[in-house]
Amino acid sequence: MLTVAILAGGLATRLRPMTETVPKSLLEVNGESFAVHQLRLLQANGVRRVVLCVGHLGSLVQRAIGDGDGLGLHVDYSFDGPALLGTAGAIKNALPKLGESFFVMYGDSYLPCDYAAIARNFASAGVLGMMTVFRNEGKWDTSNVEFEAGKILTYSKTDRNPRMRYIDYGLEVFRAEAFHNLPAGQASDLTELYVDLLQRKQLAAYEVTERFYEIGSPEGLRETADFLAAQRVSQS
Repeated sequence: MLTVAILAGGLATRLRPMTETVPKSLLEVNGESFAVHQLRLLQANGVRRVVLCVGHLGSLVQRAIGDGDGLGLHVDYSFDGPALLGTAGAIKNALPKLGESFFVMYGDSYLPCDYAAIARNFASAGVLGMMTVFRNEGKWDTSNVEFEAGKILTYSKTDRNPRMRYIDYGLEVFRAEAFHNLPAGQASDLTELYVDLLQRKQLAAYEVTERFYEIGSPEGLRETADFLAAQRVSQS
């Protein structure tokens, strides 16, 4: 299974004051830090290696999670440094630890999907990137993807249209080559990289049907806690 890069370096301003002294990934959800729930899900899906890309309060994340051995994982860390690098910049910085191909996800996302199937589809697609998409219909967040017949027609977080019924699910796969033209040590965003790859016909798509969960907002935090509590009951 591919290595997973988790972007956990943001300031989490929507969750202030909770995140002024605690990084978002360490917020408590049903008695455990969110990162533990997230890492346990990855381990259950066959992932064995994770690189946490951290910035804001990153040393606290490293201290709490350690090397991941207790969760059946090998966890490594990539630190932004004195200035936050943004989502794409953080991945560029972590490339030496990620290998030729790797997953990327956000540190506030809980994504109960088939990681192995996504990895297989990416391997056969022969492109530099793959975006997972979910038919959202504007329900869980603002839809930003026009998707039809297995292909992304348009993607934008700002220039939206009524045909955008899908949303970027939050789990992507890349080849390291996709980041080679980005300047090292400078802030850059994955949104711009997606648009560039789409224009170059180097961005494939994989549709998932499982709803995403996130802790990026107080409402999302409550919904995620309820979902995880229900999962625990159903498995007991």
